[in-house]
Amino acid sequence: MERKEYRHLLSDLWESYPDALSKLPLPKKSYSIVEHLTDILSIGPYYYYVVNIADYSLDQVSDNTKQVHGFLSQPKTLKTIIDQIHPDDLDFVLRAEEACINKIAEIGFQHQLYLKSSYCFRMQIANGCYHMFHHQAIHLEKDNDGRLQTALNIHTDIHHITQTNNKIVLVSGFGSRNDFYQMDLSISPSKNCIPKLSRREMEILPLIAGGNSSPQIAEQLFISPETVRTHRKNLFRKTNTKNVGEFIRKCIEWGLLQFLYFYTVGF
Repeated sequence: MERKEYRHLLSDLWESYPDALSKLPLPKKSYSIVEHLTDILSIGPYYYYVVNIADYSLDQVSDNTKQVHGFLSQPKTLKTIIDQIHPDDLDFVLRAEEACINKIAEIGFQHQLYLKSSYCFRMQIANGCYHMFHHQAIHLEKDNDGRLQTALNIHTDIHHITQTNNKIVLVSGFGSRNDFYQMDLSISPSKNCIPKLSRREMEILPLIAGGNSSPQIAEQLFISPETVRTHRKNLFRKTNTKNVGEFIRKCIEWGLLQFLYFYTVGF
């Protein structure tokens, strides 16, 4: 499969980083996608696929991809997926992807197997309407020269939670990395101030969103239930929310909540 035949919105950008992204075709292989989805929060329909960077072809496309977008058959190229993005969001997607690559370059491409990126944009669904989706990119494999060859992309429909694109881009670490970089690409200067949360509050935040009770969170973090209750109260106070649903919505709009958390696996 020739790279030029399947060019897409991000082709020129990606190809401007030859030291980071591989042009070497990779023999077909299967990845254990399930281990990357272990900690998904059940907040909406999602699908995933593996991108082969050398030719922009797709592998291991999940079965529900067709249903979400109304495809007659499973997409075979990244261009087919990108073509579902709302035309008005294409410029933001390009800027978001550039921001992710530049931040990873700043951290060091040698660490990119333990760095994930995420941001939101609108995509067309099967009935012709546009829904807000949350996009995550998890790198899977490099070539012998340390250049990225494959990446797992996960798209989650969050329309039922928010229709607002916060235009916040996240690059965060997992496994051996604890990086957390939040880049606000919004144009509006009047955006509400995002509350500053402690490291412990950031650990508890996704567990609350996942429906865990205070005793369950306490057991996972090896702290007392009373301590969790105190942090929960502080989180609701700082975010000015009164219930979990409102709390989740605000955290998503602010870019504080990511939908997949990977603790033991690499990109």
